[in-house]
Amino acid sequence: MIEVLIVEDDPVAAEAHRTYVERVAGFTVAGVVHSGADALRFFERTPVDVVLLDFYLPDTHGLTVCRTLRAAGHDVDVIAVTSARDLAVIRSAVSVGVVQYLLKPFTFASLRDKLDRYARFREQAVGTGEVSGQADVDGMLATLRTPDHRALPKGMSDETLQAVTDVLSRASEGLSAAAAADLTGVSRVTARRYLEYLAKNGLAHRKPHYGQVGRPEVRFYPG
Repeated sequence: MIEVLIVEDDPVAAEAHRTYVERVAGFTVAGVVHSGADALRFFERTPVDVVLLDFYLPDTHGLTVCRTLRAAGHDVDVIAVTSARDLAVIRSAVSVGVVQYLLKPFTFASLRDKLDRYARFREQAVGTGEVSGQADVDGMLATLRTPDHRALPKGMSDETLQAVTDVLSRASEGLSAAAAADLTGVSRVTARRYLEYLAKNGLAHRKPHYGQVGRPEVRFYPG
């Protein structure tokens, strides 16, 4: 199993990230912390394979955490999970060895794609020895860098999908299209379209809810 440390200051987001990671085969969450200092202390006690690192932490910047890890001789892999869009930050992330960069807000499918690609890269890079040539190196790096081509259907946006996914993840008793619309500020038709998309892709499941006389209400539950 690939051991993951989640570093995220928002407790709700951190729990969502934990849930997402634990749904990806081959990955397990070793711990969740909410500051840079806690991340460094955790890593000294319990080395992990990869860190999901938010950059905007309450006590320091995620890039500082990366530099501190490198200065201490730790070669742990880092996947940035951040809203930072500054070109200077992205350049710095590359210079300190960030292997993947995932912008917030994101969907489970986007994180799963990053983790799957990272797992495939590890399989190719494990052990000792040499590559046979440039094509092998290019192929390994392409495994990490090639973007996800699983585009959303026309008229759908990542931001709205993330909003619907977030409210659904907190709906332990299920969520109707009307309730999702109220919580996200979109129309009922739009909410239903996104909920149906999640169900179609195995990220949610739907059940009829019999509460009143007439047609049962369809409710959606986290997948």
